[in-house]
Amino acid sequence: MEKKSDDRPATARRRDAKEERMGRAGVVLIVCLCTLPFLVFLFGGRAGAPAVWRNADKLTATAGSGLVNVSRPSAGGGADELFGGLLAPGSDRCACLSRYQSPRYYKHSPHAPSPHLLQKLRDYEARHSKCGPGALSYARSVDHLRSGGGSSTEDDECNYVVWIPYNGLGNRMLSLLSTFLYALLTGRVLLVHPTDDFTDLFCEPFLGGTWALPPDFPVADMSRLGARSNESYGNLLDGKRISNDPTKATARSVPPYVYLHLAHDLRRSDRRFYCNDDQLVLAKVNWLLLQNDFYFVPALYDMAEFEGELRRLFPAMESASHLLGRYLFHPSNSVWGMITRYYHSYLAHAEERIGVQIRMFSWASIPVHDIYNQIMACSRQEHILPDVDNDEANTMSAAADGSNKSKAILIASLQGEYYERIKSTYYEHAAEGGGRVGVFQPSHEERQTMGQRSHNQKALAEIYLLSFSDVLLTTGISTFGYMSSSLAGLRPTMLTIAKDQKVPDTPCVHAVSMEPCFHMTPDVKCHGKAVNKEELSRHVKECENVPKGMKWIKGVKLVD
Repeated sequence: MEKKSDDRPATARRRDAKEERMGRAGVVLIVCLCTLPFLVFLFGGRAGAPAVWRNADKLTATAGSGLVNVSRPSAGGGADELFGGLLAPGSDRCACLSRYQSPRYYKHSPHAPSPHLLQKLRDYEARHSKCGPGALSYARSVDHLRSGGGSSTEDDECNYVVWIPYNGLGNRMLSLLSTFLYALLTGRVLLVHPTDDFTDLFCEPFLGGTWALPPDFPVADMSRLGARSNESYGNLLDGKRISNDPTKATARSVPPYVYLHLAHDLRRSDRRFYCNDDQLVLAKVNWLLLQNDFYFVPALYDMAEFEGELRRLFPAMESASHLLGRYLFHPSNSVWGMITRYYHSYLAHAEERIGVQIRMFSWASIPVHDIYNQIMACSRQEHILPDVDNDEANTMSAAADGSNKSKAILIASLQGEYYERIKSTYYEHAAEGGGRVGVFQPSHEERQTMGQRSHNQKALAEIYLLSFSDVLLTTGISTFGYMSSSLAGLRPTMLTIAKDQKVPDTPCVHAVSMEPCFHMTPDVKCHGKAVNKEELSRHVKECENVPKGMKWIKGVKLVD
């Protein structure tokens, strides 16, 4: 085909050519800038690891000549980057690298999201965009709240639940996940009260709108709210400032906002939140402020208002925390950098990854030596950690053969003693059959530090590193462990909790569900009928794995 001539002046042709070259260069630059962080994650190596993770430089005990340099396909391409439709396409890849990259690291998802859940999430995203901060509806609702009057008919389309961070990171994640599900069930918009120690942990999960509550919100100093606050639902009921009779309560008669105190120290009247009629009353309140520190999803199943919808959303009941966790939580770029640098430096080369999470509770403490023995006894019982072989001749022969899998053991604990002991085990004794074993611990903070962002960032990174494991051994009733196994989509083996300063005869049990345990029964009568504990227990099967007498844990401050 004859090339068409360009009759324009030479200066015009040169200008257009220059602009075209600049346009191509701009596209290349954008692609490079977006790709650069991921290349750093992949090839940054140990030298690029931040100082807070310097523990990783203690590359620990390897039985044999080192880990085989093989990355599995699961950490490569071809992964479903939208988690089977859980995530909506179209987000800025550079703004949140983990949203699209995390599927490459997870092993599998045992439960596909139901079509009803997918539709519910898309409907929620549209509602959040329409009603979230910056929207006219949000401004109007805030004005009504500021005026101190009841809700108006204009507020019907946009109602809100504000989640207030409380306690440790594991508690917060399970509480926030529960609150989001509550927002889905009640047609509310979820907003997060931003505290300094909760910023730069997660990306914004909802396209087209922020989940951060603006700083000019009329209710000041929400962190002061607690069980004895005048604004709490329980105290409003006790003072007869609100009726829990849905036939009497109206949008005009209810307060402009109600504080829901659902944390471990909630009072008996606060527990009426778990009653169906009280939910019908709360549905008429425009703003709900909620503070909680455990997983309360199981209690929602016992309410007639929600049970049918929950079964449609999650045909497999154990999938709720797994699917909503993968939808809602995406580590920020700074945390994702910590995760991926560590993973590729120390864990990616192993053919099998074993996550071990150890939590010592002050009310169930035993000596380090006893916990180490419990871990090893559990491992022998459930075949988790590699067995050791004291016959050096057998070991050398098998190592030369090189047929056994290389394994990486990731230790997540506030203490460093367990890591040292397990590392020494595989330094002093070869793995049976000559398999190569590496033992790693990203950090050991020694004690939990509340209110510190860097501490929470490291904790979040370790939750995700654990969730990339093939096998998980976690501590029973630990929210940190629950969150890791939920994200992983694994039913973990759980260490049983010490009783009377002694390790139980059964060192561990294999969980029959990946759902987190329900730490506290509502223990309330709704119009004379007590909450059905047997019904609730069907939704928290793994609670049966903790020692007798601890199935329902009341009045215990569970932080993780």
